[in-house]
Amino acid sequence: MNEPALIPRPMAVEPGSGSLPVSDRTAVLADAPSRTAAALLAGLLPPAGGGLRPVGSARPQPAPNTITLVTDGARRDLGDEGYELAITPQYATVTGREPRGVAWGVQTVRQLLAPSAAAAQVTTLPALTIRDRPRFAWRGLHLDVARHFFPVAFIERLLDLMALYKLNTFHWHLTDDQGWRLEIRSRPRLTEIGSRRAATPLPHDRNQSDGTPYHGHYSQEDVRNVVAYAAARGITVVPEIELPGHSLAALASYPQLGCRGAGYETAASWGIKREVLCAGRESTFTFLEEVLTEVLELFPSRFIHVGGDECPKQSWRECRHCQARRAAEGLRDEDELQSWFIRRIGAWLAARGRRLVGWDEILEGGLAPGATVMSWRGIDGGVAAAAAGHDVVMTPNTHCYFDYYQSRDTAAEPPAIGGCLPLEQVYDFDPVPRAIGSARGRHVLGVQGNIWTEYIPTPAQVEYMAFPRALALAEVGWTPAPRRSAAHFRDRLQRHRPVLDHLGVRYRPWPAH
Repeated sequence: MNEPALIPRPMAVEPGSGSLPVSDRTAVLADAPSRTAAALLAGLLPPAGGGLRPVGSARPQPAPNTITLVTDGARRDLGDEGYELAITPQYATVTGREPRGVAWGVQTVRQLLAPSAAAAQVTTLPALTIRDRPRFAWRGLHLDVARHFFPVAFIERLLDLMALYKLNTFHWHLTDDQGWRLEIRSRPRLTEIGSRRAATPLPHDRNQSDGTPYHGHYSQEDVRNVVAYAAARGITVVPEIELPGHSLAALASYPQLGCRGAGYETAASWGIKREVLCAGRESTFTFLEEVLTEVLELFPSRFIHVGGDECPKQSWRECRHCQARRAAEGLRDEDELQSWFIRRIGAWLAARGRRLVGWDEILEGGLAPGATVMSWRGIDGGVAAAAAGHDVVMTPNTHCYFDYYQSRDTAAEPPAIGGCLPLEQVYDFDPVPRAIGSARGRHVLGVQGNIWTEYIPTPAQVEYMAFPRALALAEVGWTPAPRRSAAHFRDRLQRHRPVLDHLGVRYRPWPAH
């Protein structure tokens, strides 16, 4: 039989004979650690499987007409996120060493059920055995909500789609020059003022304004709900609070945080802005520590993203407070001042059991101890960071920027920020390039796709830009390199289309070849 059209491709698939009918009489059984995954299976199955229910505890021997979920700590071969799925004509079992692995097995069941659920009242699962585990621990998708705001309902839909394809890290870009989207109770002006801008550039001409005020933010209750929703699906939410650049919305809210101390407005245009947080004023760090204290209360993620990218330093050169700080700390230049800034925040986070992650500009002037680098300007930042013994998430714009055009025929595509990143180019990416080498390859935590939203104003367009490219990246992050094949992926992707259609994903069509 053809290998099932599963994405990402599992590590090993052994076909069986026959199939398991699934109806409203089928029961989901789970031991205590697997009950969250069992509830997820019951809640996520297509309508024809709506009668599935988590009941009782897993039985020693699978019973007929059941799907049994088991967490077995002795299965070291499966690792922290691996699973084994065994389907016979009588029953199915999902086994993981950890509950996360069981949850990924449930998502594989979901993919297997979706095509038949779209066509019949009684669904079926093909008889087979799958043994599977991921290549990388960090398999991420980033969404910028500062340029355009997206409601919680869409964030949860995106998390559901991420889970289906075993993407386990949602990088939530919450603040930037064009908007501050996170409620901070100790600093209410951040959302009273910083979440609002006077207008937005037109999609087809970034030099023209639509003249319409724009606003939106997430309450702390919203955030708690999203974090819990993600956790139930095996996804960690990593927040990004931009500093010291990309902070104009914060400066508009609290002007005393800037070098000139007055006259700031939340940006109503795209691009890099000259004004940044003052590195010389101690009040800047008081503000950041207050903000981050609330961030840590909301987000249990080990990693906290602080941006650190595209920070113009002209205002620092002209600021007496910044120059006094540079002299007092014995820093040679403003690059070292930025490094000092990042190291200070990194030390504050480390003292609270968290790890700083930032874009590859944090390499400039010397890297903070324990910092993790997101390499976005190609792979060079990742290579340099790994060589210095730092962990890396590979997210180069050459392969991972989903705001780029998907075809060189840009007239046939919606307006985008530029560049061209076709599906095939995403799939061809190897997160551990030769320049890193096998000895340093352990520092590559994984891979991430980024959705910047200057030109992406609606949920439908997010899906169009992300899918199917996110599926290619999911396979890059999960599937062992020897099991990856562009031709095999194209075949499975074509056969997988009914899953996307059944779920109503507003993807960009691809040629049927």
